[in-house]
Amino acid sequence: MKYKLVKLSSFSGNECSIYSILLNDEQETLLDKFIKENKDTFLSEIKNILQRLRTIGYKTGARIDFFKLEEGNPGDGVCALYDDEESNLRLYCIRYGTQLVVVGSGGPKPKEIRALQEDEKLTEENYFLKRVSAQITQRI
Repeated sequence: MKYKLVKLSSFSGNECSIYSILLNDEQETLLDKFIKENKDTFLSEIKNILQRLRTIGYKTGARIDFFKLEEGNPGDGVCALYDDEESNLRLYCIRYGTQLVVVGSGGPKPKEIRALQEDEKLTEENYFLKRVSAQITQRI
């Protein structure tokens, strides 16, 4: 799997740097694809998540209370970002303290499912970020 991390300058500020992932030689990051896939159905949640990313980058850093932690393996930093706990959308990220976030993708989490493993799309996006996190850790 070939990918690269791309700094998102519109979200990165003095408090936190925000990155997303470009797969192979594609032109759209995973965040771009996440927005396209969900904007028609969940526009207000998309807007709130993007505003949250700007707030993280410019004002607050990646505070724990913005994320649902432990969405991956112990210590890998994989978590979910959402605008509020009752929202439908989950955006999977890798959080490195308060100063660095790698944004992946995600999707809607229907209320009737309890675990991400019950949804094929969420499972796929989550497991991909687990692999990316493991590769970054190995290279560090």
